Amino acid sequence: MANIPDNPLILIDGSSYLYRAFHAYPGTMSNGEIPTNAVYGVVNMLRSMMRQFSSERIAVVFDAKGKTFRDEMYAEYKANRPPMPDDLRCQIEPLHDVIRAMGLPLICVPGVEADDVIGTLASQASQAGMPVLISTGDKDMAQLVDEHVTLINTMTNVVMDREGVIEKFGIPPELIIDYLALMGDKVDNIPGVPGVGDKTATALLQGIGGLDELYQRLDDIAALGFRGSKTMAKKLEDNREEAYLSYELATIKLDVELEETPQSLTKCEPNKDKLVELYSQLSFKSWLNELLEGNSPVIESAEKAGISVSSSDVDSSAVNIDRSQYETILDQESFGRWLDALKASEVFAFDTETDSLNYMVANLIGVSFATEEGKAAYVPVAHDYLDAPEQLDRDWVLEQLKPILEDDNQAKVGQNLKYDASVLARYGIEMKGIKHDTMLASYVYNSVGGKHDMDSLALRFLQHSCISFEQVAGKGKNQLTFNQIALDEAAPYAAEDADVTLRLHHRLMANIESDAKLKAIYEQIEVPLIPVISRIERTGVLIDDMMLGAQSQEIAARLDELEQKAYEVAGEEFNLSSPKQLQTILFEKMALPVVKKTPSGTPSTNEEVLQELALDYPLPKLILEYRGLAKLKSTYTDKLPKMINPQTGRVHTSYHQAVTATGRLSSTDPNLQNIPIRNEEGRRIRQAFIAPTGYKIMAVDYSQIELRIMAHLSGDKALLEAFQQGKDIHAATAAEILGTTIDQVTSEQRRRAKAVNFGLIYGMSAFGLAKQLGIPRGEAQQYMDTYFERYPGVMQYMEDTRSAAAEQGYVETIFGRRLHLPEIKSRNGMRRKAAERAAINAPMQGTAADIIKKAMLLVDRWIQDHGDGRVKLLMQVHDELVFEVQESALDEIESKVQELMESAAELAVPLVAEAGHGDNWEQAH
Repeated sequence: MANIPDNPLILIDGSSYLYRAFHAYPGTMSNGEIPTNAVYGVVNMLRSMMRQFSSERIAVVFDAKGKTFRDEMYAEYKANRPPMPDDLRCQIEPLHDVIRAMGLPLICVPGVEADDVIGTLASQASQAGMPVLISTGDKDMAQLVDEHVTLINTMTNVVMDREGVIEKFGIPPELIIDYLALMGDKVDNIPGVPGVGDKTATALLQGIGGLDELYQRLDDIAALGFRGSKTMAKKLEDNREEAYLSYELATIKLDVELEETPQSLTKCEPNKDKLVELYSQLSFKSWLNELLEGNSPVIESAEKAGISVSSSDVDSSAVNIDRSQYETILDQESFGRWLDALKASEVFAFDTETDSLNYMVANLIGVSFATEEGKAAYVPVAHDYLDAPEQLDRDWVLEQLKPILEDDNQAKVGQNLKYDASVLARYGIEMKGIKHDTMLASYVYNSVGGKHDMDSLALRFLQHSCISFEQVAGKGKNQLTFNQIALDEAAPYAAEDADVTLRLHHRLMANIESDAKLKAIYEQIEVPLIPVISRIERTGVLIDDMMLGAQSQEIAARLDELEQKAYEVAGEEFNLSSPKQLQTILFEKMALPVVKKTPSGTPSTNEEVLQELALDYPLPKLILEYRGLAKLKSTYTDKLPKMINPQTGRVHTSYHQAVTATGRLSSTDPNLQNIPIRNEEGRRIRQAFIAPTGYKIMAVDYSQIELRIMAHLSGDKALLEAFQQGKDIHAATAAEILGTTIDQVTSEQRRRAKAVNFGLIYGMSAFGLAKQLGIPRGEAQQYMDTYFERYPGVMQYMEDTRSAAAEQGYVETIFGRRLHLPEIKSRNGMRRKAAERAAINAPMQGTAADIIKKAMLLVDRWIQDHGDGRVKLLMQVHDELVFEVQESALDEIESKVQELMESAAELAVPLVAEAGHGDNWEQAH
């Protein structure tokens, strides 16, 4: 990493910070009047920057309102950019007020961009021999780097001096403008030269030189030998005007007339009274406490603060981490001392370092732990460059740790401990005593409050920037695995992980323990689920790769057929996977109606648009079928056989507890949640999930669980009665609406009632119902009105939920899982309506997630105690659990699992679990 000189002039790209903050905390905070997420995020980044780099000379630079000289130069400049969202625009003024009150110089110059102001100040400072540090995420600013000017991207902590620019782009700073001119920029709508991308631009500049030289030596380009080099001279010649226009547009102005000079930009004492006033208005409670009390208080929960905010807003004191205090353990005596400390600790943080993110193949390279804040150590056990005497033997270390790691009474905390537990299982250690997980604590406190990875949590709660993996390992194809990293870099990185985890644990638990229901969700559902999911993942599922191979061939043939049909309908050949070519065919050649536009103003060809057009036109229907099959082939039939683990012969997915807003598990590599079951091809993929000889696949899923939860939550008498009497709920609904008996309901009437039942769960409007059923909107509205007359409790529940969500900023599941709705008071009507729909659905979907998780805990406990190897839990997919069961024990286990799943929760209506079995998953479900 480049060295940063002392006391540099720090120039902060405020506009870059602004958009990053707005999207990093998407609408998660409000003071009850306006959103405050961007204000909070920018101020948090500024505070972090000032702690990290001590300097008296600083300025924060923003774009001014209105057009700039580049718009006059090129009318299409930035034409693709959507207008600033209302929820961001209203935060600009309060943000500027806070920055000024912090004592920081703030600059906005009309007619130019922030880049030009920064470029002018950096150039002036450099000419005076003054060191400059520019904080930005904008690659264009690399053109400003010289012997005195350095860039830092504070989100990634990547610092770029001249050598850093060359390493990143393959060219020196003085060629960056030429690079941008050749490539163009879609975001800013700078045209560039068509057909020139990153690699081509680099090859041209490295091989010949800048734009002027390229145009003087067009004949030499073909000899460079890169792909497309033979035709590149003509492309350049044909687009000479665009290239030079792009050069001008990409050039940062260095001569803006400014009142300020590099020497005059010094911060002054913060205006404490003004900050108190602003932090009060913006509901930044902990920063307000800092000012009023003169110290950093213990984190207070947002509920105690009486405001609707995310965990992002419950900001703790900044920590000063001294990495030099961490210990690297290389001898048995030191290890023994730490072993005693671990045994004596009430709870210790534990982390593994490995050579892979794949838990099935990852080798242990080292372990780290922390027993107190600031007291952490790293034990290397498999670094390539250390000979045996210089690092402890891995088997010996694990032998010493095994009794502690397998002690259920010895509390451990980690960040995503499921991964560490799975890695340890490869070495014969069954990790117990998993009492806390910072990722899950953050997720339970506020699932939508921001990312839940350790680096993000450290920034949010500790205002500390962790050493990133890329900083020690590099990136791209030359990235090192952990066993290759030098110990003086590996040890601080690893020990910091444990230290930061322990610090986060202390702060996050203050939030969790402030609410008994959240504490129960965390301690009784999420944390106990860690070893259960680890076991499921490591068990894996058998896949028939031959069957999938045959299906891939069949799909490929069908794709060819669809392609030919599409060409016939369109009257020409085109790339069915290209949105741009499809756009031209549908809307220019065939003149189909434009249903929706993209942010850049061009006609959209997304799935929703194609579905609407497919009702009346054949080509969109063909495209939809083609896209669906192509995705099925690439995601499943082609990919699953390649994912079979050679050691186990099975496919092993990864389940994620801290991703969805509602508490549902998600899965990746492969994604088991998204295998379609409504078409034949999707169902055939499930046929490839098979049982070994002597076993059957058994699937048990909850029947209409979200509708049952709706009945419980709404307390509607007719709905409760229908479920309590075991009626067909959709036929019963149709009978209620039509004023007839169930036996007189037709299949079409039942279909309509089903659409209403499920539509209501997702907040469907009359327009949506009309579209789904293919009936006039007035008829759909009448149908819904009659529904609410028959089920008034449902209407009351929906109204009560909307108003409670607007008042509190969140809704809850039956068990108290809190589901925050950051857009519930948005000024944007569409966002607010979407939040209201989510408010109605979230308690049902979230409660269903809680119930299936409780069921998994019950079932897993029974399997561990009584399974005797006869049954394995293989998968969790939405409201379904999938098992591998010994054929001889099928009846007993099927009955027991149904019983356990039905006992997972007590609702006002019966909880029904339906079971099926077969040789494969499709037969079982």
